[in-house]
Amino acid sequence: MNKNVIPAICASLLLVTPAALRADAAASYAKYCASCHGKDGAGHTKAGRLVKVKDLSDAAYQKTFSDDTAFKDLKDGLTDSDGKVRMKPLGDKLPDDDIKALVAYVRTLAK
Repeated sequence: MNKNVIPAICASLLLVTPAALRADAAASYAKYCASCHGKDGAGHTKAGRLVKVKDLSDAAYQKTFSDDTAFKDLKDGLTDSDGKVRMKPLGDKLPDDDIKALVAYVRTLAK
């Protein structure tokens, strides 16, 4: 093996910084969440009003659920008591690490 390969691999791993993960999470939020929750998380969108999404920018609301609960809801989706889908699952679209990063991103929306 070339002696330069290992330092190159290590250097490439350093490029995956928390900022890069936040950027990916922001892109995932924009792709999968913003149509209902809005760019700022407040839920002031037509789709958000139709399904009565919660205001993710409200710090008091964010205190009502744990990261584990948010992860499960994002991964498995949400249905109401009538079985109507309120939020589509992301488990078939994103790996667990990306969903965890998305939960962390959602936490940054609280004011």
